[in-house]
Amino acid sequence: MFRSSPYGWTSQYLLGFFFNYGVYLPFWALWLAHLEVSASNIGLLLGLGFGVRCLANLVITPRIHKAEHLIPALRWLALAALISCVVYIYCGGSLWALTIVTVIYNMLVGPIVPLSDALANHYAKDGHLDYGRTRLWGSIAFIAGSTVVGLLAAEYSPDVIPWVAAAGLVAALVLSMRQPTVLPISEDGHDQARPALMALLRDSQVVRFLGAVALLQGSHAAYYSFSAIYWKEVGYSEAVIGYLWSFSVVAEVAVFALSKRIFAGWSISAMFRLAALGVLLRWGVTASMTDLPVLVMAQALHGVTFAACHLATIRYIQQAKSNQMVALQALYNALPMGAFMAMMTALSGWLYGIWGADLFWLMAVMGVPVLLMKIESQPRSRYVTNS
Repeated sequence: MFRSSPYGWTSQYLLGFFFNYGVYLPFWALWLAHLEVSASNIGLLLGLGFGVRCLANLVITPRIHKAEHLIPALRWLALAALISCVVYIYCGGSLWALTIVTVIYNMLVGPIVPLSDALANHYAKDGHLDYGRTRLWGSIAFIAGSTVVGLLAAEYSPDVIPWVAAAGLVAALVLSMRQPTVLPISEDGHDQARPALMALLRDSQVVRFLGAVALLQGSHAAYYSFSAIYWKEVGYSEAVIGYLWSFSVVAEVAVFALSKRIFAGWSISAMFRLAALGVLLRWGVTASMTDLPVLVMAQALHGVTFAACHLATIRYIQQAKSNQMVALQALYNALPMGAFMAMMTALSGWLYGIWGADLFWLMAVMGVPVLLMKIESQPRSRYVTNS
């Protein structure tokens, strides 16, 4: 019971962490509002957290580039994040205290996503697990976290929200204390050097890859921020909106579960183009139709617009050299999923007030350039390195 397979260790760590994230992402604003923090300050705190995660993935994550360092790093990050999550509870309504803990918490949590993905990539590259079937436990945990905290907050009060979030990190920490039966080991020789991020960004193939991911994942910005408001305006209840969101994650889980079978033989470029077609169709439908059966079908495309894009991204990173994987993972989380998503979210807020639902047409158009891109299956291997 004190040892675990690579699949068991990685999937169970993801289970605990994404349970925490399933509480934080949808419900942290509600908890801050319960503390009587103003709406403008809530926006500043959440935006600050987003920015800190981006910075952490540019500065901290690439330094943990050796495979054998991933598991110890994930353990320490889970412990430190747990402590900071508990400290949140004792900040009261003090804006300065909440700001300081927000910086610390997001600095610690930010690297967990790319490092856990990097660990899964190393194990998948060596044939110890299937990435899709491992990652789906994170999606399942996200649903569980948001569902459980919603029920508990409704039954008791929003005071339970940070405690439920901390419970996920407790689970991740406890389960991570077991030793995997196979420890990740870096490739020998020159792969021990840490690649410089700026050197990676000077490679046109890497830039094209990051650009494609930014367009595809950034097209979700209006959905994450304004779909609930839009659907509420056209007459759907909060319960129906919640079901639509949940169904999209169910579609994501299904694609992760069947990814090895679905995408066997697919090139990375073909997977990105499939996601781009999904972006065109999904956001075009969302912009123009509000019938519930049609929206359900559009939400099913989350398995294409998000999951297929993410799987293509992971396959690209898996085919990099050992010491480049964490750096590429850090860039993926910092730039397309961090800075670009933040920019598109801010732009969506401005444009939704002007265009309303027509904003989703802009999201749909973002898939067009990706249809014309060819993404090489492996990044170039000669980069300037730091020792």
